[in-house]
Parts: sequence; C-alpha cells; structure tokens
Amino acid sequence: MTKYDKIKSSLLNRLNELEISEENDVEFEKTELSNYDNHPADNATDLTDQHTRLALRRHFDGEMDDIQTALTAIEEGTYGKCIECGEEIPLARLEAVPTTLTCVEHAPKEVDQSIRPVEESLLNSSTDQPVNNEDPLLRDYANSFEELEEVGSSDSPSDKL
Repeated sequence: MTKYDKIKSSLLNRLNELEISEENDVEFEKTELSNYDNHPADNATDLTDQHTRLALRRHFDGEMDDIQTALTAIEEGTYGKCIECGEEIPLARLEAVPTTLTCVEHAPKEVDQSIRPVEESLLNSSTDQPVNNEDPLLRDYANSFEELEEVGSSDSPSDKL
C-alpha cells in the first residue's frame, strides 16, 4: 500500500461520479417534443438551461482529463513530484488538490482575465463610451421643477399646503 492509495481512491470515486453524471445528463437534453405551442419565455428558459448544462459539461470534462492525468502519473510513479522542477510536492497540497502535478512555486499564478464571456461586451457597451456629446441646450437646472410647477401639475390643491 503506497502513500497515495487514499488519493487514488478519491480520484477514482470522483471520476466515477463524473461519468455517472455524464450518463444522466443525456436524458435531459430536450424538454419538449414540439416548440409549436411554447411561449418564447419557455424556449428562452430551455436555452438557458442547455447553455448551463453545456458549461458544466465542459468543466466536468476538464476535471475528468485532470483526474486521468493524475491517475496516469500515479501508475507511472511520477505522481507527487513537480513536473517543472522535480521536487517532492507536499502531501497536504496533494490532499487539497489531488489533480495537481506542480508544487506551489510552479503552479499557475494568474487567471487569464482576457477569457471573458461574450455577453460582457454587450452588457458593458452602454457604459464604455463617455458622454461627451451632450447638447448644451438640454440642461436641467436646479429650479426646473419649480418653474414648471407654477404652470400646473397633476397634484391636487391640497398637496400644495
């Protein structure tokens, strides 16, 4: 029994969970036989659910690849050694992140912030441009409401007391 048997067991359990979730995910691909009588909001909800499942599936596929790589390293006897420097990876790190193949010093330090969802460009498009081309004649002065209220408002006379 090696010192990595417990980690190997947890990796195999997680891999089994991911494979079972992948099998179960197939039956939820399509919710309706026909979209003819559906409200557009129902179709939008279905589409959102499909996108969520797709994003989760991609995440789980990446996790499965990482687990397979770690299991291969265990079988080859290279697990627990940093692939960059060859130093021993502390057992506490391996227990915390069982799929890691690098020591803390060689772990990726930064998340690539350039990989952002396409939707963010649309959400931020209205705030990206400063408002420099305002019409100077269209200004709201501090007493605009009071000046207009003298002409009339929808308030009743009792509201002015």
